[in-house]
Amino acid sequence: MIRHLTAADYTTMPWANGGGQTTEMLKVNRGDGSLLYRISLAVVAQDGPFSLFPGIERSLTVISGPGFDLNGAVRLRADPLVPVAFPGHVAVAAEGVTAPSEDFNVLTCARIPKPDVQVIADALARPIKGRALVLFALEDARVGEHVLARRELMITDQAFNISGGTVVAVTLTL
Repeated sequence: MIRHLTAADYTTMPWANGGGQTTEMLKVNRGDGSLLYRISLAVVAQDGPFSLFPGIERSLTVISGPGFDLNGAVRLRADPLVPVAFPGHVAVAAEGVTAPSEDFNVLTCARIPKPDVQVIADALARPIKGRALVLFALEDARVGEHVLARRELMITDQAFNISGGTVVAVTLTL
C-alpha cells in the first residue's frame, strides 16, 4: 500500500482553542468515529496555550523557526528537528516564542501505542509488520522509486530507501 498526498489534499482549519490555525494533512478515525490518528502542521507565532485533547497523545516536531518552550503540566523544549511528546489532556502553553515556528504534529488515540517519530535523511525507512509508515518531506526526497516533493506526505506499509532529502518518519502501530 502506498498513498501519496500533496497540498491539494490538505485542509486548513482553526485551532480547537481559536488561537491559530492548523493544516490537517491526514486524519483517520476509528470505527466509532473517534480519532485514531491525525497528521498536521501548525505555526506557533506567539506565547499561548495549546488546545486540550483528552484521550489523545501528541508528538510535535519543530520543522522551521527557532522553537519554543512548552510549560505547564509538562515542561519540554521544542527545538528544531527534535520530536517531543506529551499527553493531549494536560494543560501546556508555548512560552519564549521569539519568532514563528512551524511544527509537524502527530495526534494518536491514547489506546494505541505511541508513535515513533524521527527526522531522517539518506536512510532505510522500514515499517514493522502490522504498522504504517508516514513520511513527510522537509525537502525534495527520493523514496525508493518515488519522488516526494517538499511538504508532501506518503503513507505506506513498505520499506524504502530515502535519499536526496530529509523527511519526518512516523511509525504507527494500528
